[in-house]
Amino acid sequence: MTALAPTPAVDVRRAEDRFATRLSWLDSKHSFSFSRHYDPANIHHGLLLVNNDDVVHPGTGFETHPHQDMEIVTWVLRGSLVHQDSTGHTGVIYPGLAQRMSAGTGILHSEKNDSWRLAGTTPHTDPVHFVQMWVVPDTDGVDPGYEQLEIGDELLRGGLVPVASGMDRYDGASAIRIRNRYATLHAARLAPGDEVTLPDAPFLHLYVPTGAVTLEGTGRLGEGDAARITMTGGQRVAATDPSEILVWEMHATLA
Repeated sequence: MTALAPTPAVDVRRAEDRFATRLSWLDSKHSFSFSRHYDPANIHHGLLLVNNDDVVHPGTGFETHPHQDMEIVTWVLRGSLVHQDSTGHTGVIYPGLAQRMSAGTGILHSEKNDSWRLAGTTPHTDPVHFVQMWVVPDTDGVDPGYEQLEIGDELLRGGLVPVASGMDRYDGASAIRIRNRYATLHAARLAPGDEVTLPDAPFLHLYVPTGAVTLEGTGRLGEGDAARITMTGGQRVAATDPSEILVWEMHATLA
């Protein structure tokens, strides 16, 4: 992990150029190399290794599987997702609820679109749409952990809201903690005409999971588009449609 950075740049990645995994129960788009999809030139940006945009059909999902030494943040856009893990945590993640799992020395977990099973209600027919993001921790071998926090009220107030952070500058903000002192995830819900300013950081990853925005100096970013920003910040992002954006602020990168 290093704080060094290359020449200032804005690298726009279009939705249609992402890797895709399509199964009977899953439609997943991968911004970076993931699973059987591998491109040595597309491994990460800053500290972000995974930015998967997933739609999971009702009654299905990811069966129990392992992770180790990774900070995993899940952000639901529509529907609900049930998380269960080997440390005994069970939670239903829904829009406006921030969730983080620290894999640490090792954890098993599952993620399914079957919240009715916990509630004892009639099964629904709605898919769940969520973005799952992985960043490396700055310390390996920690105990596994889980945290979730409702931040819907903060999102309604407008502006960028810290969702998950390990940075001291966001202590006291409505953000769950991740084990990397160089990284923060922000989210914003924007109505047409709303505007936010990106933080100043050597590495930024702006992702538009829903809607469309205009990035100052770059142009339009539609649904599924991303901008990998290096050695520059402070650009304005203005919504042209009802939109939600996810912004990783990173002050280091992988070597």
